[in-house]
Amino acid sequence: MTKTTSTPTSMNILILGSGGREHTLAWKLKQSPKLTNLFVAPGNAGTAEIAKNIPIGVNDFDAIKKSVLEESIHMVIVGPEDPLVNGIHDFFLNDDDLAHIPVIGPQKAAAELEGSKEFAKKFMMRHNIPTAAYESFKADTLQKGFAFLESLDPPYVLKADGLAAGKGVVILNDLLEAKNELESMLVDAKFGAASTTVVIEEFLSGIELSVFVLTDGKGYKVLPTAKDYKRIGEGDSGLNTGGMGAISPVPFADTAFMDKVHQRIVKPTVEGLKKDELPYKGFIFIGLIKVGVDPKVIEYNVRMGDPETEVVVPRIKNDMVSLFEAVADQSLDAVDLEIDERTAATVMLVSGGYPGGYEKGKTITGFEKIDDSLVFHAGTTNKDGKTVTNGGRVMAITSYGKNFKEALNISYQNIHQIGFEGMNYRNDIGFDL
Repeated sequence: MTKTTSTPTSMNILILGSGGREHTLAWKLKQSPKLTNLFVAPGNAGTAEIAKNIPIGVNDFDAIKKSVLEESIHMVIVGPEDPLVNGIHDFFLNDDDLAHIPVIGPQKAAAELEGSKEFAKKFMMRHNIPTAAYESFKADTLQKGFAFLESLDPPYVLKADGLAAGKGVVILNDLLEAKNELESMLVDAKFGAASTTVVIEEFLSGIELSVFVLTDGKGYKVLPTAKDYKRIGEGDSGLNTGGMGAISPVPFADTAFMDKVHQRIVKPTVEGLKKDELPYKGFIFIGLIKVGVDPKVIEYNVRMGDPETEVVVPRIKNDMVSLFEAVADQSLDAVDLEIDERTAATVMLVSGGYPGGYEKGKTITGFEKIDDSLVFHAGTTNKDGKTVTNGGRVMAITSYGKNFKEALNISYQNIHQIGFEGMNYRNDIGFDL
């Protein structure tokens, strides 16, 4: 079936998702004169202010189809990874009523880059993309897994192969602990089906950053770099979270380093997708580590990161609807990407107890008074006329500055105006820069 990509002059757009990433995309799309109506499913209290929220789940494809047809949607932008790995793009392509509607996000076969760590590692090896040495194991090869751990120097990196909501990566310094963890993942199904296969890889020592690419399957644009902070505690201590803050651009990613990233990683990734016939229209998130002076890939994600979106998208000057149209009709090469020279920094406000157990429904005050920072809602909802907490990560406060210190300073000043019971955040975003 041939998919037509003619774009209407007025656009009704649907964003799938409910976090800070989706609120940021909605905020950016809302600035386009090409946009007519904006919908977010399921959305949050922030998106409700600038778009129409539709109360359906991101994996309820039949309900999504119904809404797309009812609201005369012209384009769908997929925020989170789940629906992409589950084949939302293919669902549209294979439905006569939906096939003409562009979906921003890769098809199922390409979404395996995030859906399976093993798939991603094999892709990198096949296309000579620098990454850590690794091997994969299942329950019936547990003893081989133990032997492989014994051959490595600590720390030991164990990754559940499938999607585990950002919690499937474990780094341990003790060999016995690492063996016990491997057994727990493979034999006791610690992460359910996600850890049926476990990837063990060598530990890479360096500083991490993220590079984002927008591709139409032929051409591509490299978006601003970002660095996020995953641990709950100051100095990167404590449990992993979905992300406690981010900075863009990354100060140490100079021209020489980014040339290496482009030649050794970005270009072979896009070329590799073409060679392997993996149809890709959307964002590629490349998690990198700078080892010495060289970049290596830690992982791929098949969508924008969160909270990195909250610092990357505000630095893109282009009309976002036009950018996505160029992705849909494969004319991205003709686009000049314009980037704001200022630094953007965001700090995430989280619920007390997160990333462990936490309570929802806490009233949030003060955020509506802020005018020199951008407030992006993540886990929020409206209840009885009030905005209340509805998740672990609640709000991202983004500011611009001449450098990351100035931008962060503005965000931290504005955070003092916001309050909800149990509110927590990190005071040291950017500490390692």
